[in-house]
Amino acid sequence: MTDQTPETTQLFLTAAMPCPYLPGKQERKLFTHLTGRRASSLHHLLSENGFRRSQNLIYRPACEGCNACQSVRIVADAFAPSGRFRRVAAKNGDLSVDVRSPIATSEQYDLFKRYLESRHAGGGMNQMSFVDYEYMVEDTPVQSVLVEYRLRDHPDQPLVAVALTDVMPDGLSMVYSFYDPDLAHRSLGTFLILDHIAQVRSAGLGYVYLGYWVKDSPKMAYKADYQPLQVQKGPLGWCALV
Repeated sequence: MTDQTPETTQLFLTAAMPCPYLPGKQERKLFTHLTGRRASSLHHLLSENGFRRSQNLIYRPACEGCNACQSVRIVADAFAPSGRFRRVAAKNGDLSVDVRSPIATSEQYDLFKRYLESRHAGGGMNQMSFVDYEYMVEDTPVQSVLVEYRLRDHPDQPLVAVALTDVMPDGLSMVYSFYDPDLAHRSLGTFLILDHIAQVRSAGLGYVYLGYWVKDSPKMAYKADYQPLQVQKGPLGWCALV
């Protein structure tokens, strides 16, 4: 297999499609494949420049006349949780955290389907079979893990949340997460981010990568709550969100 290098990497552009975040907008993506022994180093280099991984592809928006999607990361060691975040952490103090190899299980898939049916009914991912889920989790050319969260004190220790996460040289990149829709009072989505911040700080690393932030999209605006937050600004590098 030929090793990719920055000099030999070919970039491709998708056709325009309706934007999932901003009504009336069209999206296009610039992407390439991650292959070979140097996939991890190329992944990190492109992530530093605002790209995002999905299975063995890495992409970033390249929309004509729009730059609303901006790659963001939390500065973990400077993060100071608000009262709301401290309450969420305390509420979930009874969860166990297990970092596992990226191997799909039927238990995860059942939770994944329940989450999609509750939170994203009618979306494209809602039709994913177990094999599709397996590819999403296991088709990774870089160092990835599954972080499982369970009710520690329950007799069956049921699975309540999962995060598919890439391990970066300087932190963790949250690729996709899902959780029990019947436990809305726990704010599990928030807790997963807080736990990743804690893991990054414990490891002496710097950042939690959250993917794309879209200021005017209700689905994405929440990411601005995790301060200090940095935004990737192309040639300017990572800059503080103000």
